[in-house]
Amino acid sequence: MQLLTPRLLLRPWIDSDRPPFAAMSGDADVMEYLRPLASRDASDAWIDFQTSHQSSHGFCMWAVESRASGIFMGAVGLLRIGFVARFTPAVEVGWRLARPFWGQGFAMEAARASLRFGFEEVRLAEVVAHASIRNVRSRRLMAKLGMRHDNAEDFDHPRIPEDNPLRRQVLYRLTRDAWVSQCS
Repeated sequence: MQLLTPRLLLRPWIDSDRPPFAAMSGDADVMEYLRPLASRDASDAWIDFQTSHQSSHGFCMWAVESRASGIFMGAVGLLRIGFVARFTPAVEVGWRLARPFWGQGFAMEAARASLRFGFEEVRLAEVVAHASIRNVRSRRLMAKLGMRHDNAEDFDHPRIPEDNPLRRQVLYRLTRDAWVSQCS
């Protein structure tokens, strides 16, 4: 399974993705608003989980590479949320790109391809996204994707400790109908 955009290839994970993903996961700027992957083993386990999720559900946070150079850039895709909250069960769209690829529209391009797949191929009724309330860059991207935020739906992430500043999360939603309307 692969998704193509003008500049990107979203594809299944391969073993050669492990070192650059681990390096990206060790970058404090990349991980500023994400739960840490503190070791190479944790990074590899994250990739293994994505591979398993792809096998079970037909989608995951795919590896992203440049079509022009073949360079690994990060991970973008869809994921069934694995914790209990008032908005679950749900499928989320998410992204994490290595720092050299920030600010060039790659996350937007890959996230739009992921949403298109989710709405048009999987026929999802809705996709959500969540991020730390402090993560202004991701919140801006969610809005650009046409996702809607309601302050009343912000929540405390159950897998983040109470004293952690990342615990408070914003929730954005996009329905298939809204997706179709914005693509028309």
